[in-house]
Amino acid sequence: MTELRTLKVALLGCGNVGAQVARILIDDAGTLAPRTGARLELVGIAVRNLDAEREVDLPRDLFTTDAETLVKDADLVIELMGGIEPARSLILSAIQNGASVVTGNKALLAADGPALYEEADKAGVELSYEAAVAGAIPILRPIRDSLSGDRITRVLGIVNGTTNFILDQMDSTGAQFADALAEAQRLGYAEADPTADVEGHDAAAKAAILASLSFHTRFDLEHVYCEGITRVSAADMAAAKEAGFVIKLLAIAEKIGNGDGSEGVSVRVHPTLLPREHPLAAVRGAFNAVFVEAENAGELMFYGQGAGGTPTASAVLGDLVSAARRIVLGGPGRIESTTGHVPALPIDAATTSYYIGLDVADQPGVLAKIAQLFAEHGVSIEIMRQTIHRDADSNVESAELRIVTHRASEAALAATVEAVKGLDVINSVTSVLRVEGA
Repeated sequence: MTELRTLKVALLGCGNVGAQVARILIDDAGTLAPRTGARLELVGIAVRNLDAEREVDLPRDLFTTDAETLVKDADLVIELMGGIEPARSLILSAIQNGASVVTGNKALLAADGPALYEEADKAGVELSYEAAVAGAIPILRPIRDSLSGDRITRVLGIVNGTTNFILDQMDSTGAQFADALAEAQRLGYAEADPTADVEGHDAAAKAAILASLSFHTRFDLEHVYCEGITRVSAADMAAAKEAGFVIKLLAIAEKIGNGDGSEGVSVRVHPTLLPREHPLAAVRGAFNAVFVEAENAGELMFYGQGAGGTPTASAVLGDLVSAARRIVLGGPGRIESTTGHVPALPIDAATTSYYIGLDVADQPGVLAKIAQLFAEHGVSIEIMRQTIHRDADSNVESAELRIVTHRASEAALAATVEAVKGLDVINSVTSVLRVEGA
């Protein structure tokens, strides 16, 4: 029987995910070896504080604060530290010393991925990052491998569990945003500082990664339009539900024709109304899902747990086993398939529908004025609902209008909203949200 070789694995970071990765590498070493063709030996875990409490009981002699030395003597490096530095420098050091790298660092990849991919290509090693998007859901590998012979036209994803939990709470209980956020924090779904989640920054980093793989062009955060969920109100949720919609924070990357035969890609993150019959509308709680549209495969949906130590560790181990097999079998690392360059388009180039909430004077001719203004801007109204309100103190009546438009360019829709604000019959524009899937 042939003796299996041993591959040295260095782990950078031992938080929630890192601790579970270390546990699996130790507990399942005998199971992983025949799948890999080599023994995966965890030779060290680099941490900032040797005495910090860990969720998993791990051998103390594995821990070190000397990450630089650890990565230089490893065959495989797993980076789960997060942040830009020192993660970037350590990954580059590992690559330059011939190690393949597995990372879950979406912020680093979105900010500086192209430079890291280029260094990995030059060194002939792999840089794998399935855990960077949607936790346990295997989405990046299917896009990169299974759909590599197809043409993806659009990707829509719920890729942040915190915001999906908050919006789901608002939809199902009628809670205001602040109350739903507080519940998410109480249950551990949201951080004490939830800015990266609720302002859409986390989803934007993942959108850049999804777009890069889907359209074989390297996109970064500068190319992503980003809008969070902090302005979504309980009234918006109630009105959306009444009209047959649910509000989700979506990461969207789609190919758009420019009318002259050329194409561009719109990459954006924003709250979005979805019809309740759309598959993504049924994604509840802190779960994630990614909906892919391709020319030949048609519509595909990937669903599962988007965060958590054990689910995300599963994605990390999948990448690790794949990279280890490549080392055992020989041959170059997998290169990034950036075979073309599709320009990133500004949000104005996107084609979508709008949901618009208006507080208007309750008087004759109001609806006609609004409809005429929409027509002048080339925007067609699909749904218009009116509700009459009477102020208890002044006894003055006003009307609340909820409008859903047909699809039009973002530029035309934005111009229409600005023009509506100038009408003398408009008290205020209470909400503007985009609509997909209708």
